Amino acid sequence: MKKIFHTSFSFMSILFFTQIADAQLSSGKLKNSRPNIIFVMTDDQGMGDLSCMGNQVVKTPHMDAFYEKSTRFTEYHVSPTCAPTRASLMSGRHEFRVGVTHTILERERMALDVYTFPQALQSAGYQTGLFGKWHLGDGDEYLPQNRGFNEVLMHGSGGIGQVKLGDFPANEENVYFDNVLLHNDTIVKTKGFCTDVFFNAALAWTKEQIEAKNSYFTYISLNAPHAPLVAPEAYKKRFLDLGYDEGTAGRYGMIENIDDNFGVLMRKLTEWHALENTLVIFTTDNGATHLRGTLNGESVKHFNANLKGGKNSPNEGGNHVPFFWHWKGVLSEGRDINELTAHVDMYKTFVELAGAELPNEIQNLEGRSLLPLLEGTTREWTDRMLFTHCGRWATGKVDDAKFEKMAIRSQKWRFVNNTELYDITKDPGETTNVIEAHPDVAASFKVPYSKWWETSIPLMINENRQKVKEQPLHARYYKQLKEVGIPNWSPPTF
Repeated sequence: MKKIFHTSFSFMSILFFTQIADAQLSSGKLKNSRPNIIFVMTDDQGMGDLSCMGNQVVKTPHMDAFYEKSTRFTEYHVSPTCAPTRASLMSGRHEFRVGVTHTILERERMALDVYTFPQALQSAGYQTGLFGKWHLGDGDEYLPQNRGFNEVLMHGSGGIGQVKLGDFPANEENVYFDNVLLHNDTIVKTKGFCTDVFFNAALAWTKEQIEAKNSYFTYISLNAPHAPLVAPEAYKKRFLDLGYDEGTAGRYGMIENIDDNFGVLMRKLTEWHALENTLVIFTTDNGATHLRGTLNGESVKHFNANLKGGKNSPNEGGNHVPFFWHWKGVLSEGRDINELTAHVDMYKTFVELAGAELPNEIQNLEGRSLLPLLEGTTREWTDRMLFTHCGRWATGKVDDAKFEKMAIRSQKWRFVNNTELYDITKDPGETTNVIEAHPDVAASFKVPYSKWWETSIPLMINENRQKVKEQPLHARYYKQLKEVGIPNWSPPTF
């Protein structure tokens, strides 16, 4: 996968062929196979934030080892920011079509008529757990406990310490350490660094499911390395000693802490003899942040896998992210899948793996199942258009935003802001705008995009909402504090 940013590939623009699967792959047997699933998604970690992807500063040995034994999707795309990606994952639709057009202002609330894929997994007998970031609404009816999760340990809003945007008031004082979180129906006080807490809670719950012989879906949805760029001092020290600024030291420290926790996860799954029936997936929610810093007082640009842009960008660096899959003895090790895929594909994929039956009346699903690519059972993966828009327009200004910070991606091309066209197979860094040489290609994107935009606007149900007078988790926190207090909490041992 790391070579994709340094070499050129040629694909047919309409149809293209998958690689023939090697002997490790089962053929056509993944559907209804009912693996346990552990889905790890970090926050604001880009394609270049792993040493296996070419970063020569940060060290991620556990993730590197996982990369080597994984099936890797080299052309996997999400949304450019946090809540939108989560909405698309949960719903199987573009985020705008389930009401999510921002990360704040109540425009992050996923429509209540969405039937989530965790609900589908529950219907198939899975236990489901969320540990970390939800970011799809903090009101009671929007919480994950009511959207398909049996077990929940979460912070509020889009990040720990974002108190003005809805996180628990107590988290303003000690960001990322000893945080107040919501555990199912009770607000609790935790001990330790947030990433450690979320991984430990996830591992303890997962072990309980293994011992009970339950099928399970564990969603480890980290807030790190999202700003503020805070890490334990032991993780910051190496970078500070090298001469990096505090922000870089904090961010890279968070990434190395994630890597250590991921290493513990894989070691425990090995000890519990769980890897043979567990699919482990690693990805991130959007592109990188803090792409510049200082080294010994001099300005430096941080490695971004040679991609243009980062979080909240319509370019490749905004939503092209790592996507590694490992299922011991079932999926191929060290295999790259180069076909164009996206977060909207996860819904159908998980439902087919679990053998879940969907209700007749649910939202229209827009993604595809990835099982044919994983199995190598398809020789044809029809080209597609992925619509990207950063959203975040001023409230009430959607009509002016159609071509602002937008992009359309096919296997070969990226069309940006209605004025730029890049041949990604030859120019993954988007250095040369070729729209004048290929006006027919640009024209082929415009009509489908306009139709998509016009049909999406009526589904943006959170536009023009009035700001809430009191954040839901604030009200809940003060009520519990007054009535029974905030108890200390730690996960069971594992």
